[in-house]
Amino acid sequence: MTTGDPTEKFAALEVGALPDAPLDAAEAFYAEYLADTRDMLEDGSLELLVIQLPPAGKDHDDWRRSLARDLARKYAPTRVNVIAATPDTNAQMLAYLMDAPGVTGQYCPTDD
Repeated sequence: MTTGDPTEKFAALEVGALPDAPLDAAEAFYAEYLADTRDMLEDGSLELLVIQLPPAGKDHDDWRRSLARDLARKYAPTRVNVIAATPDTNAQMLAYLMDAPGVTGQYCPTDD
């Protein structure tokens, strides 16, 4: 897990490898990372949490969109977004989301 500076209002949760099958990947995320995610959001001190997932096929899109949407709704006004990017585009996606105050509840995969 990687988080931003505690004095900042931004944090990123970096998720390691997940199983290839979408149902197994969703189960692994919820089992291994959901409690940490909620802990990061509970006190309301963050303005933005970005969950960084490894790239995956289109068959993973539904559970990832649901994750972003449901967390953003529950923890509003904190913005929550989920990205799936390679290391080459990860920093660009984070920079974009930090500079986009109206973007929340989105799953943002890259095509690289």
